[in-house]
Amino acid sequence: MRKIQVWNGIIDTALGILYNVNANDLQEGAEAMKRAIIAIVILLLSGIALSGCAEAGKKPDDQRLKIYVSFYPMYFLASEIAGDKAEVITMVPAGAEPHDWEPAPKTAAELSKADMLIYNGAGMETWLDKILPNIDEKRTRIVDAGQGIELLKSEEHGEEEENIEESHEHGIYDPHIWVSPIRFRQQAQNVYEALLEIDPENSEYYGKRKMELDSRLSDLVEDIWDASKNFKSNTIVVSHESFGYFADDFSLEQIAIRGINPQEEPSPSKMVELVKKCREKKVKYVFFEKLTSPKLTETLAKEVGAGVLVLNDAAGLSEEDIKSGKDYITVMYENLENLKKALGD
Repeated sequence: MRKIQVWNGIIDTALGILYNVNANDLQEGAEAMKRAIIAIVILLLSGIALSGCAEAGKKPDDQRLKIYVSFYPMYFLASEIAGDKAEVITMVPAGAEPHDWEPAPKTAAELSKADMLIYNGAGMETWLDKILPNIDEKRTRIVDAGQGIELLKSEEHGEEEENIEESHEHGIYDPHIWVSPIRFRQQAQNVYEALLEIDPENSEYYGKRKMELDSRLSDLVEDIWDASKNFKSNTIVVSHESFGYFADDFSLEQIAIRGINPQEEPSPSKMVELVKKCREKKVKYVFFEKLTSPKLTETLAKEVGAGVLVLNDAAGLSEEDIKSGKDYITVMYENLENLKKALGD
């Protein structure tokens, strides 16, 4: 319909030109007719160009990369670096707990249209093995954001000797790489390099945005280090084992109520041991995350006479958080304020 309207307008204009020539300019001879013909040719060429654009039907949005990411931290990296050159789609819904999420049957079909799939790695996305065999890697660039990053064994399996091939399946390694902004920068580098591979034409754009992200993350790391100089304690008691990399990178000791999976309940004997440790360490606050129930944290805190604070691992921001302008970095600064309160004076 739009194409017909365009051509109707061009024809009406051309007829108008001819009419004016017949009525006014024809007496001036061949020069007037020549000018009229040139004007009509220009209009026709313009019509062809407009028609071609309408027929192609390719809006600027359609030219963007389609990037699927597993959960929020990967969304943050992809959207920060790719900017308006990509449509970034998060598979795990906003505010959902990513550890036990399972993809719908239609997910594989949706991913067949993706230019890139970014996941955290280190065994975080346990569902990935069901999807990867169905993805055409010639069409979709698959990015393990944790590639090349030294992994920590979970506290539960720290003394076990297991082979690397089995480790990802059995949760031997801690998958919470992103929680440390130091290692998160390494994940950002992996995402950036993958974008350069599939879209080298926009390398300058991606490079500029990557530098801006590096600067923000570097400032965050520096601020955490500066604050840690005033910590009176180095022990953080958390609701599940998600701050291992953060603790390792900033010289803290993590004591976790639950293991790698926040849905796993600790045994009564472990709760007794936790109470003992908290009293020995003179813990003032016990931390919980927004995506987990605070009940066990509150129980432990009450038993040892401690307070309760949030320490958010940023695994899944709610829609309200995102709408209010929160992101990975603002959440980490909120964490820093609570760490100052818990470990400071």
